Amino acid sequence: MKILILAGGFAKRMGEIAEKTPKALLEIGGKPVIEHILEKIATLDNVDEVFVSTNKKFEESFREWIGASNQGLNIDLVVEPVLDEGKKLGSIGALQYFIEKKHIDEDLFIINGDNIFRFDLSKLIKFYNEKRTFVFGVYNTRNINEAKKMGVVLSDQNGVVMDFEEKPENPKSTTVSTGIYMFPKALLPLIKQYLDEGNSPDRMGDLLIWLMKKQALHAFVFNEQWYDIGTEETYRLADKEFSNG
Repeated sequence: MKILILAGGFAKRMGEIAEKTPKALLEIGGKPVIEHILEKIATLDNVDEVFVSTNKKFEESFREWIGASNQGLNIDLVVEPVLDEGKKLGSIGALQYFIEKKHIDEDLFIINGDNIFRFDLSKLIKFYNEKRTFVFGVYNTRNINEAKKMGVVLSDQNGVVMDFEEKPENPKSTTVSTGIYMFPKALLPLIKQYLDEGNSPDRMGDLLIWLMKKQALHAFVFNEQWYDIGTEETYRLADKEFSNG
């Protein structure tokens, strides 16, 4: 299994703390966010390669980190040829760039690099193996104001996604996408089709809404703690939580 960690953003909402350090390399609980993610990946079976997608601005930071990482995983860096926010590929654009550059033709597990969580990722993979369709991880924030900032999900008791909205003004639930996705091999060509039709390359949620019109999507509910390190406030909250064990 190949895993892609998306870490190509410029973190404009984070201010000065992420000006010279990418979000995935900011320390939480004494180590970079991406190290927490890799610890979870290291517990999975059949992982033959982990790719980290970033941009040209942060290339050297990630190369230095890879040289110092001791996770025992085979990590390969994929660098998007952009240096600033105005030219960024966006999450979906970066995903397609990676697929083409590395000639990916198999199921792909994708994790946003600004996530930090206590989830057991093997549970989602088991769920995926039962459904054999697109699966993404969701989490109940139990906070309507937080849900407004994220992709909001409604699913039935079998995990079938009934509705998805990106940053809605009036969320229908407080369950949100966590930025953890399992893409079946058969669906990978649809990413290029989505982009070729002129759709936004930036927000993964827009791709999910588009995919829902073509086939059933499934959501897997995680219950353990999760943070989206999107602002300095959530970064500080997560650091406090993980520093306390």
